[in-house]
Amino acid sequence: MLYLTRKIGETIVINDDIRVTVVEIRGKSIKLGFTFPSDVSVLREELYERIQAENRAAAESAGEVFKGLTATKNETGD
Repeated sequence: MLYLTRKIGETIVINDDIRVTVVEIRGKSIKLGFTFPSDVSVLREELYERIQAENRAAAESAGEVFKGLTATKNETGD
């Protein structure tokens, strides 16, 4: 993990087209501003993890449905 020290108004640049600027510091809370291309997705980690878990559950559920359809098809001889 890379650690950087920045002050309010200072920016870091990632891959030439993503900019992260320190906007405000209040106690233990930091407000960051992001500038990035429209095709880039930015999510809070807890939201990203929840989406990933839901996607895994949906894929497993779809796999079970597919197995059931395949078993039914084999039983009918189609």
